[in-house]
Amino acid sequence: MESSVLATPRVLAPTPGARRRRLVNRAMEMLCAIAALIAICVLVVVVVSVVIKGAPAINLGFITHDPAPFGQTGGGIANSIVGSAILIGLATLMSVPVAILVAIYTTEFARPGVSQGIRFALDILNGVPTIVTGVFIFGLLVVGGTQTGWAGAVALAIVELPIVARGAQEVLELVPSSLHEAALALGLKRWRVVLRIVLPTAAGGLITGAVLGVARVAGETAPLLFTSSIFSNVGLPTNPSQALPNIPVTIFSLSESPSPQDHAQAWAAALVLILFVLLLSVVARAFHERSRGRLQGGNGL
Repeated sequence: MESSVLATPRVLAPTPGARRRRLVNRAMEMLCAIAALIAICVLVVVVVSVVIKGAPAINLGFITHDPAPFGQTGGGIANSIVGSAILIGLATLMSVPVAILVAIYTTEFARPGVSQGIRFALDILNGVPTIVTGVFIFGLLVVGGTQTGWAGAVALAIVELPIVARGAQEVLELVPSSLHEAALALGLKRWRVVLRIVLPTAAGGLITGAVLGVARVAGETAPLLFTSSIFSNVGLPTNPSQALPNIPVTIFSLSESPSPQDHAQAWAAALVLILFVLLLSVVARAFHERSRGRLQGGNGL
């Protein structure tokens, strides 16, 4: 008799307010879905508008030719593409090694208080408006001299550094602690553990963060307006000691022109920039999936 009583399931009475909580939960789910739909719609409208207005002006000559001389229409943005590649490349070479070293220090060696302070500083730096960065570099490197590609690269590197560093910190924290413990138990020094185990395991995620940082600074205009927007020639740029033409400033300049042909070229240059960022996002996604698979495999061990 006692066993049958114990086996009988008990039906819990609904708690007060359960119906209200369910309604609130459904309402919040609907609001989140609507917000996500609005964000997607805005993205679609922007991309479709740029494609419709910019695609007719894109051709092989637009990609491979330099701009037409002053006062003439036509030409292309070949020099701006090369200049942007040089600026982004220099900025990445400056920022990514420093950002990864900062991430390694905060996750592997620093005390908790120091680590939290560095993370807070990176978050503040990431929130600084890029135009403020441009003004700072203008006052530091341009005033008293001339605009140069080096100044523009330094400005972009400052913008890129906190993005890459915070992403690298998140990835390094996902490396299973069991890998650290096993390596330390075998007698390896901590720096060897980082070099031989942690970094190879998180390599995909670190590359993802670097690619996302590049995509973030590829379209920055404000820092370059102060540091690399005065062009002495329209030839193909190779010397970063001079101001380098670049796609964001080119779009800004063409959009300020009264010529409809220049406006069409501005839309075409914007489409080229969007396609470049899209390509980087796809590459970053691929590296992210690869890194997640390796980290999950490490957790499984």
